[in-house]
Amino acid sequence: MGKIGETTLEIDLSALEYNFKFLKSKIEPDTRFLGVVKAFAYGSDMVVIAKKLESLGADYLAVAYAKEGTLLRKAGVKLPILVLHPQPINFEDIIEHRLEPSMYSPKLLKLFLETAQKQGLQNFPIHIKFNTGLNRLGFWENDVDFIANQLQGRKELRVASIFSHLAASEDESERDFSLKQIATFNKIVKEVHEKLEGTPFRHMLNTSGILNYPQAQFEMVRSGIGLYGYGNDPKTDQKLRPVATLKTVISQMHKIEPNESVGYNRAFTSDGYRITATLPLGHADGIGRQYGNQNGHVFIHGQKAPIIGNVCMDMIMVDVTSIECKAGDEVVVFGAGASAEEFAASAKTISYEILTAISGRVKRQVLHS
Repeated sequence: MGKIGETTLEIDLSALEYNFKFLKSKIEPDTRFLGVVKAFAYGSDMVVIAKKLESLGADYLAVAYAKEGTLLRKAGVKLPILVLHPQPINFEDIIEHRLEPSMYSPKLLKLFLETAQKQGLQNFPIHIKFNTGLNRLGFWENDVDFIANQLQGRKELRVASIFSHLAASEDESERDFSLKQIATFNKIVKEVHEKLEGTPFRHMLNTSGILNYPQAQFEMVRSGIGLYGYGNDPKTDQKLRPVATLKTVISQMHKIEPNESVGYNRAFTSDGYRITATLPLGHADGIGRQYGNQNGHVFIHGQKAPIIGNVCMDMIMVDVTSIECKAGDEVVVFGAGASAEEFAASAKTISYEILTAISGRVKRQVLHS
């Protein structure tokens, strides 16, 4: 029998440490490092990853929503936590758990100021997000006066940082656009420093930005996907180590005769004598139907086994005709030695999606460094 016995997502903390040190080596010693742990730390285990980053010396963490930060605080994480997409309904939780919200619109800033005043806050840290071209969240360049007027003489809030987000930092063909974003951010920074009290620190670079635009690391950088072993570039991927490895086992083998079908809707029909293996994971575990019909594949004893037929809710079937294997043998879906980026590409998507898709019912097993 395989060592795992059931579908398991292994989380390798030694790989996380390696990636953290690799990315840190690309920035100046005094540049702060923020680890992005949103979406359950890219589908792994948010608490485990956050605590490991804290022990490694990360300066900040970032989550998407307040409830993610609340979970980390309740687990004992002490690092500053930036909430990238706060909602007004969560302001009380943000304040109670000393999370640091991103202010990205006039309405949000006004509402948080009102809340801060009602609660009698003093110097509560906020971060001001500016839109420089991603066109997702953020104040515009011409909003600096509004922000300054709102915060002038107010003691409830303190602007800890100003930041933005590159739209295509991994794409060399978009280098001019990225440089334009950086120039716009520099212009905003100059105006903010002239009109706001204090000197908020600055951050703009994501993983690909760290590697491709070191001149714009400012006082802090942010890394998400790079920490988990992927760098949006095959050459970079070779320098990183996947943190998450999804494994499963063979439940049953079948001998299929010519013209027999496999799975729902008879989506696969055999053109000859074949052997299939049924695996205990499916689209309820994060392996979407798009991976079926020989788009995706898994690895059994280091050999590729294509997924045949439609992906079921709880099972997939793979063709193992040319692979010596048996029920109970271990199967690698993606991870160490089997890139999640490659697996995702088979369905015309990206590593982010497959990593964050792995459902909560899949067992997590932490491998400590």
